[in-house]
Amino acid sequence: MQQKVAFFDIDGTIFRSSLLIELVDGLISAGHFPPKAREGFQKEYIAWRNREGTYESYINATVNVFVSNLKGLHYGSLADVGREVVAIQSKQVYRYTRDLVEKLKKQNYYVVAVSQSPKTILDDFCRNYGFDKVYGRMYELGPTDKFTGQVLSEEVMANKGNIIKRLLEEGEFTLDNSVAVGDTEGDIPMLDQVSMPICFNPNNTLFQHAKRMGWKVVVERKDVIYEM
Repeated sequence: MQQKVAFFDIDGTIFRSSLLIELVDGLISAGHFPPKAREGFQKEYIAWRNREGTYESYINATVNVFVSNLKGLHYGSLADVGREVVAIQSKQVYRYTRDLVEKLKKQNYYVVAVSQSPKTILDDFCRNYGFDKVYGRMYELGPTDKFTGQVLSEEVMANKGNIIKRLLEEGEFTLDNSVAVGDTEGDIPMLDQVSMPICFNPNNTLFQHAKRMGWKVVVERKDVIYEM
């Protein structure tokens, strides 16, 4: 019998921040990235905090800083900082999605994390919540375990719908009663393929798309959870 499956975005959907943002901050603080690396996203961060710019611009700038400074970094340094971030912040999650993961696990769903954050830190974070499979960004290592700066499997991770297709190729899972949870338009290819798409704290682009599609929208604000 094929197993039911649920897909979760992580950053901003389960984790109340971004694992990549926290990782970059940790790498700068630990001296693995230069202090001036903050300049690469500071303008976008301030604009977002002042509600004059978008979160997407901020996160994209942070990704660029991460990739441009990754070459030559030893894998162990990144892994150590990642573990520190998870140890400190792993419980900083949304109640709705945290509890939904637990509920679906009890219903024998195969629960999958799909994120653009580095897989190294994702593995540590998702282990705390019982995820069965983790898909995240992977980066090439050279012969001395230092990053070359090259992204692996770019064609797969560029579209989250590709992750679902890859998982189904294993033949063990069904999309009947399947669930997916996301918060931005980058999650649409994933949400579009499942039986029960849930848009959680969506940005405006995803919210407008969800209204057109009749998808479930859930918002968690402070200690209140409500559907729209």
